[in-house]
Amino acid sequence: MLKEAIYHRPKNNFAYAYDEETIHVRMRSKKNDLTKVELIHGDPYMWANGEWQRGKKEMKLAGSDELFDYWFAELKPPFRRLRYGFKCINGEETIYYTERGFDHEEPKRSDYYFCFPFLNAKDLFQVPSWVKKTVWYQIFPERFENGDANLNPLETLPWGEEPSPINYFGGDFQGIMNRLDYLEELGINGIYFTPIFKAETNHKYDTTDYMEIDPQFGDKKTFKKLVEECHKRGIKVMLDAVFNHSGFHFPPFQDVLKNQENSKYKDWFHVRKFPLIENEKLNYDTFAFAKSMPKLNTENQEVKEYLLKVAKYWIKEFDIDGWRLDVANEVDHQFWREFRQAVHSVKPDVYILGEVWHDSMPWLQGDQFDAVMNYRFTNAVIDFFAKGDRTTEQFKHEIVHVLQSYPEPVNQVAFNLLGSHDTPRILTTAKENKKNLLMMYLFQLSFPGSPCLYYGDEIGMTGEQDPGCRKCMVWEQEKQDRELWKAIQTLIAMRKEIKVFGNEGEFSFYDVHPEAVSYTKTNKQEQLLFILNPGDKPLDLSIPSDFYNETDIWSCKEIKDTKVFLEGKGFKILYRKIKTNIEQSEIAKTLAP
Repeated sequence: MLKEAIYHRPKNNFAYAYDEETIHVRMRSKKNDLTKVELIHGDPYMWANGEWQRGKKEMKLAGSDELFDYWFAELKPPFRRLRYGFKCINGEETIYYTERGFDHEEPKRSDYYFCFPFLNAKDLFQVPSWVKKTVWYQIFPERFENGDANLNPLETLPWGEEPSPINYFGGDFQGIMNRLDYLEELGINGIYFTPIFKAETNHKYDTTDYMEIDPQFGDKKTFKKLVEECHKRGIKVMLDAVFNHSGFHFPPFQDVLKNQENSKYKDWFHVRKFPLIENEKLNYDTFAFAKSMPKLNTENQEVKEYLLKVAKYWIKEFDIDGWRLDVANEVDHQFWREFRQAVHSVKPDVYILGEVWHDSMPWLQGDQFDAVMNYRFTNAVIDFFAKGDRTTEQFKHEIVHVLQSYPEPVNQVAFNLLGSHDTPRILTTAKENKKNLLMMYLFQLSFPGSPCLYYGDEIGMTGEQDPGCRKCMVWEQEKQDRELWKAIQTLIAMRKEIKVFGNEGEFSFYDVHPEAVSYTKTNKQEQLLFILNPGDKPLDLSIPSDFYNETDIWSCKEIKDTKVFLEGKGFKILYRKIKTNIEQSEIAKTLAP
């Protein structure tokens, strides 16, 4: 037994409160090393005859990646406190793993064991419940629809011409309102807008005034109406906040440029020395060396108060439902803790989404964000389905690793995207192979979390990274891929209408064939078996007996045989109801002689 690989820590993703009475516990071991793990558990204050009273519960093998197995157990301690350890078994030996390390004999003293002191409801990772049922649609407002030509910036180009980093096409709020029926028909119930505040560029990530709408989009009255129209349709609205940096023409920064060390705003930014610009050298911190995006000092009390005022204002006055936070990982954690408290004081179920492209556990402990943009999921899906850079096993390992990196409440609201304004169009990445694209959407929309589509991807738009991924939305139906649109609409409907398809189903890989990606989604009433063939050659599959005489809900055909033929780039979604104990006993009666 490789003891060096066995790991647990009573915090973060390894031990956490799932709800007000339930604790989740995970343990890691070397892959294929242990045959069984039992969780030893008990109340720290329960003793009898001088011995700590404890019980055992077998842990489930929840998944494996390239190096490790992950074990899982759920407990409901009656007094909401817990001492626990692990009995690790393989064919050669049994050892006991506790906070004190490893023993060959089961420790009898409770102080040897890991401790979950008390399940305080206030410490729960509480996420907005509506997010679990939301399918997002990201809109880059400048390129979605021009609904009011009177708002067009100077030199606005005709809709649909080739984009550049600096040109304009006149997309606005009225145009978005004109297309809400389209989004509703597709099945969208959440819109994420890239920045809408006054700025100097078409992308608006260089904010000039955080309290004003950019005039090219409309005014506050129009925006308020847009939010109201969305809410009438059951569509949530999330705005993009750029609090890591401002724009070059943000008035406080202009004041520092003008007055240098005498400016009352000099501490609003990260200034290394004066003058700010010295022979083209920047003496202030920026986002990614961009001169036009000076980094804000969120540790400064005045900056903090200003930005928190902004965050509350747009919720209070316009009833928005979420904030997406740009470059969130470069802002101090204390600011985000105060941000969460501030926005929750106005609207407790606001969704807080951070832009973090890497492992994000430090931000996902219940005191800062609800979720991050799950690019770890994105990259795994793209590298496997679109680029063919991973084997089936490597893909499964990577997905398991992502899921095991976070507590389950985090996974349930993770913002799972395939493309965005920062990446090439997903169809372009997939080398315009639409069968691969459809498998990616199937995996995304059936995966735990909150999926997001980037505008136009559902109709087969293409384009390389900025500006190619920011083309004008194509509205002429004859230029849209309506077959792709209909397929994505169907998958969204399945996610919304079949509970087990979405977040109410537990995800687990299930080996049907070594060249296929197969997984189950399971709850107490239903189970789905997804089988995807990422290769070009057809596969002959043996279907698990539980799914004989059940239905492929994608093709609407009943499975009549133990062997199933699956074409290259094809997939099946098999559905079955799980019989209850009562139903099983009734079946037994009918079969009795």
